[in-house]
Amino acid sequence: MGRDVSPRVIAAAIFAVAVAAIGGAWAYESLGYLPCELCYKERIPYYAAFVLAPLAGLAAQTGRAGLARATFLLLSLLFLADTALSIYHSGVEWKIFAGPSDCSGPLSSAASMDDFMKQLQTVKVVRCDTPTLWVLGLTLANWNVLISGALALLAAIGARGKAALSR
Repeated sequence: MGRDVSPRVIAAAIFAVAVAAIGGAWAYESLGYLPCELCYKERIPYYAAFVLAPLAGLAAQTGRAGLARATFLLLSLLFLADTALSIYHSGVEWKIFAGPSDCSGPLSSAASMDDFMKQLQTVKVVRCDTPTLWVLGLTLANWNVLISGALALLAAIGARGKAALSR
């Protein structure tokens, strides 16, 4: 039988992927591409992983198996929810689902032409149903389905049994 992967290694991998994902998102934004509302929401588990992954690794290393399991389980649930949100976002992009009205619905009408002109000058709507980047045939929301799903699984592995947390 193969050797179990250390919870510290799992925590470090989750942390590294979270940093890379957010760093990539910020780099993309620096090129002038703004994320939609769903994209912002999909980042929440990655930001949480900045704190939770090191906590899980430290707890496992110092013999606090209960805290390590709970933290890995929380990470797994966050990334599982993110996977579901990314599936929804992908469906919005493919026009399978209706998106949130604030980023894919009809534009609201202004009371007057002056109000309309003010809206045009102050509001930049980034539509959730119009992807701005495709990488290897997938949108960023599609990629997030795969990445957050893998992180959910990895965190669940980190939360498993006593043997894995005793290292």
